[in-house]
Amino acid sequence: MKGALLIIFKGLLLSNQELDYLATIFKRETFKKGELILNSEQEVNHQYYVLEGCLRTFFIDPKGKEHTLQFAVNDWWISDYISYFLDEKSLLNIEVIKESTVLRVEKKDFEEALLKIPAIEHHIRKKVERFMAKSQKRTLAVLSQTAKERYINFSKSYANIEQHIKNYHIASYLGITTQSLSRIRKEILKG
Repeated sequence: MKGALLIIFKGLLLSNQELDYLATIFKRETFKKGELILNSEQEVNHQYYVLEGCLRTFFIDPKGKEHTLQFAVNDWWISDYISYFLDEKSLLNIEVIKESTVLRVEKKDFEEALLKIPAIEHHIRKKVERFMAKSQKRTLAVLSQTAKERYINFSKSYANIEQHIKNYHIASYLGITTQSLSRIRKEILKG
């Protein structure tokens, strides 16, 4: 467990006592492909850190259409952050795309750890800032870029992930149809 914690908090000099404490609040879990580890309408009081595998967060609109918001691969965090931070019922679902090993941490335990170990609070704040910036970049891309540009950016951000993800998940993430995704790929191959 300490090795996994050193991955999460890489760059921090944590004492053995701090690592031992953190090992008590993070729980290792493994999920099989296809499992839903979060369903909408649940209360969310935890988040996951992905050690290996691939998960996706998605929303189902009132017409039944899926909209993928995030893919989480190694060294990424995932949860329904609307529910997690605002104490509302979950709007999102989390599906395991590729068998995954994660570390789960409960909100109350994590908040206590942030108070007990200030270096972690700073580390996590920096990660949240980067996440927010990337989220705004993604929103701007959806509003201003062509589907082809969004696909190219997706390929850069999620290198080597496409073999594990269904085409309709990628298309949903990009806000396009699977036919458009196929056309874009053909255009790129032609150069």
